[in-house]
Formats: sequence, C-alpha cells, structure tokens
Amino acid sequence: MDELPSPARQYAVVARAIDYLRANALHQPTLAEVAAAVHMSEFHLQRVFAAWAGISPKRFLQYLTKEYVSQALRTTADLLSVTEASGLSSASRLHDLMVTCEAMTPGEIKRGGAGVVLGFGCGATPFGEALVGWTARGLCYLAFLDDDEAIRLAELASQWPAAQRERDDAQAQQWLDQVFAATPQRGSLHLVLRGTNFQIKVWEALLKVEPSRMVSYTQLAQLVGTPRAQRAVGSALAANTIGYLIPCHRVIRESGDFGRYRWGSERKTAMLAWEAGQAGHEARPE
Repeated sequence: MDELPSPARQYAVVARAIDYLRANALHQPTLAEVAAAVHMSEFHLQRVFAAWAGISPKRFLQYLTKEYVSQALRTTADLLSVTEASGLSSASRLHDLMVTCEAMTPGEIKRGGAGVVLGFGCGATPFGEALVGWTARGLCYLAFLDDDEAIRLAELASQWPAAQRERDDAQAQQWLDQVFAATPQRGSLHLVLRGTNFQIKVWEALLKVEPSRMVSYTQLAQLVGTPRAQRAVGSALAANTIGYLIPCHRVIRESGDFGRYRWGSERKTAMLAWEAGQAGHEARPE
C-alpha cells in the first residue's frame, strides 16, 4: 500500500485521485480520505501528487472550485482586453518558445498524403501513453490513449490515406519528450494543421491562451472574431487531433464547469493542474 509507484504509473495514481477529488469537492475531502480512495498512504500520495503536478492535493482542490474558475475567467477577460487595447501579441509560452504552425492546402488534403512519408508511434507522456504522427514538415497528430490504440491508428490513417506509413516508437518518444520538455526551446516544434479555415482560426487563437490560464467558449469566439459562434467553436475544439499543443483543455464553460474533453475530463483537469504547477505554484504541505 505504501509502495511508491514507478514514473510510468504516477499519472494513473494522480488520475484516480483527481477523479475522487472532483466527485467529492463539495465536502472538501481530507488527504487521508483521498489516500484511502487510491489505496496509498498519505505520505506517498502527497509525494507522488506534488512530484507530478507541482502542487499538493489540497492546493489542487482549490482549482476545482467554481469560485476559483470564475475568478480565472475574469482574469483572462482582463488580460484579453488589455492585449487588444495595446495591440500586442498575447501568444502563449508554448507558442513563443515551441510552436509554429502551417495549414495544409486544400490540394494537399485532397491528395491524402500521396508521396508523403508519415511516421507514427506511441510513447509515454505525463498524461499517459500517446500516439503521435509526423511528416518531414512537422507534427500532425497527437492523441492520448485509453485502451483505444487501434481506433486512434485508424483515425490517423484516415487523415493520410495515401501516405507511406512507417512506425517508429523510439522517434515517437523523442517527439513526446520534446513536447513535454521542462524547458521548451524557441521554434523547436512545427505543427501541420489539417482543417477548415474556421477550425484553423480557432486553433491558432487557442495558442494565445497562456498555460495555467482558462478561457470560456464565448471568450474564444471573441478571439476568433465571431462572438456569437460558441457552438461552432465547440465543434472546432472537438475536431482537434493535436492534443495538448493545440490546448483545447484550457477552454471551460462560463458556468465554471470544466466541461467535456476529447481525451477525458480527468486528463483535462490534470493538464490544468500540471500547467499551474509548471507555472511556479509551490507544492504546499497539508
């Protein structure tokens, strides 16, 4: 019960703890209650959670309250208004340091990758195993896996039906290590986007939302320049197949609910907490 899990299992433990915290947030469970729910001692749960997320379970519980989320949305609104008034770029740390984007042309999409070598493979991330796909131009796919590898492989293949596909798990792990590097390097990742003009506008707008920040569907629609298109924005988020780097996990409902997420609500919550820890929130004892 007290045995510290391997790094590969840490996310699974944290995900179970997050699930329990979300389900019981209203009565503010103690560390002992959370530890019992995940079959681990308080000491080891505290160590695993803080080492993984950068914050303690108690501190993380604050991120699940609607009061915190509502304040976060107000702060984001203030930041966006200041940005628009100043005319300055609000590009996120990921966008500034890591990500450049290039949309596929309609002709390229129609050809289905003919003449292109599509590399793909699976590897470990802080949020469980993921499948990535890439071409000579950059990353084109990143999906988190939950016993659905065959489904994700089929989805990737359907996007590039005429490409020459080559599996390379070692290269995939190198890509993932780069995506989740502790210190990202400027311009080190190039994304190849496959979508409609509107979808790409939404995804590019998302890159302006800084890590550890949250934005509502309405705020994101305003960033795109279509303030009444919340439903279309939601559809664009659902169509995103480059997880984490195109940060759909930062979009929440105006009510303060975290809402659904393509790769699971626990993973979405975990990403927001992990980013808060990466942004410098100190892990505090209970």
